[in-house]
Amino acid sequence: MWIQLFITALLVATLPLSVIWVSSDVNKYRKLVFVTLFLTFDLIVFGAFTRLTDSGLGCPDWPGCYGQSNPFIAHAQISAAQAVMPQGPVTHFKAWIEMIHRYIAMSVGILIVAQMVIAWVKRKQFAGAPLYATVLFFFVCLQGAFGMWTVTLKLQPIIVTTHLLLGMILLAMLTWLAARIQFSSATRMKIRIPHEALNLKWAARLAWLILLMQIALGGWVSTNYAVLACTDYPLCQGAVIPTMDFDQGFSAWRELGKTAGGDYLSFAALTAIHWTHRNFAWLVIVSSGYVALRARKLSGLNKIANAVLAVLLVQFCTGLTTILLNWPLPLAVLHNAGAALLLALMTVLNYRVQVPVDQRRQ
Repeated sequence: MWIQLFITALLVATLPLSVIWVSSDVNKYRKLVFVTLFLTFDLIVFGAFTRLTDSGLGCPDWPGCYGQSNPFIAHAQISAAQAVMPQGPVTHFKAWIEMIHRYIAMSVGILIVAQMVIAWVKRKQFAGAPLYATVLFFFVCLQGAFGMWTVTLKLQPIIVTTHLLLGMILLAMLTWLAARIQFSSATRMKIRIPHEALNLKWAARLAWLILLMQIALGGWVSTNYAVLACTDYPLCQGAVIPTMDFDQGFSAWRELGKTAGGDYLSFAALTAIHWTHRNFAWLVIVSSGYVALRARKLSGLNKIANAVLAVLLVQFCTGLTTILLNWPLPLAVLHNAGAALLLALMTVLNYRVQVPVDQRRQ
């Protein structure tokens, strides 16, 4: 099974590797980094689709499906499970969604291994790249472990949320690397960032951290199925501060839908989870918006700042309509994609505001 899974992942990775190979870009390593970044973003979005369609246990074992490399071979076992529970966690549709997600994840791993190998082989050409590429490799291994535990621990909320968060951090790490490579090319074209950008460094870092915390809260909402705990806005259940149970809602080590003591999770706990996420969003809007509004006045930063402001607006709209329209799947997936895109943009902005430091070292 392992060999068959590896061959499948390698076949999936063949397309992006072919794009890199036939590219006219002289720097193939740069192309590899950007393609890996793009595929990682796609993986996060498809991972959100997997979670939102309740396909996380579409194959109840790991890394295969009923001990097989694909749902075709496991057809009989899946059919038996689906016959017992037609709307349950295991169906042919959900099994394929889960396995496609795993195939893409394994192909991203292959691309990151390729980055590491190239970086070490050409370590004299890429200063600092081997160490960074090695950290990426171990990080993606950690992410794979949480992917396994997501299945084996039956969607335990803290594990699923951590899996999402690690995926977002991996995206940010690849984005930072891509920004560094892109800037190295830009310096040859005499592109410079004004030194006034350094004044935004700490504000940008704080805004990035607040955004990451909000993404974690959003993952906690999704993994606990608390999206519809409040179906009105700006009030929640007709009140500014509804009845909430924070102790149950934010108890980390517990089963899905259960309290730490094994009882069913109360609606007040789900309300606390949802209410916290929707109100923390204002900290993201204020902090990221402040940094973007200041950055758009500086040359070299205005485009990325405008992009941040645009995605912030889209995120607010998709979050609001997701609540008011009772959680339509396309909007929910778009909201997750927007969070990933916003994190990537804020990562680029964070890199850019420290660029003057790098310039002085040249």
